[in-house]
Amino acid sequence: MTRIRRGYIARRRRTKIRLFTSSFRGAHSRLTRTIIQQRIKALFSAYRDRDRHKRNFRCLWVTRINAAIRENAVSYSYSTLINNLYKRQLLLNRKILAQLAILNRNCLYLISNDMIK
Repeated sequence: MTRIRRGYIARRRRTKIRLFTSSFRGAHSRLTRTIIQQRIKALFSAYRDRDRHKRNFRCLWVTRINAAIRENAVSYSYSTLINNLYKRQLLLNRKILAQLAILNRNCLYLISNDMIK
């Protein structure tokens, strides 16, 4: 019996996967089984790290705000600032507050001193 070659559909599927992993090193971009495994791993890591990325940035913003606030007043902290912002119903998110802490510290001091009074 002669050998049957697979059709173009399977080849098209493999080349599509190969394009995804073309930048990977070694067998991860050459061998079909390894390519499939690496593609699954890469997509899973991208999904997982999207949330991790957001979490890391929020942590960075909190740290920046806290450092700037503690420079101004000794007994004042990040948690009391956020609590006072919620009480006054000021809609400033952590990203904006962190940018104020870096670029325009005087504005952040005005906001925090307004909260203390």
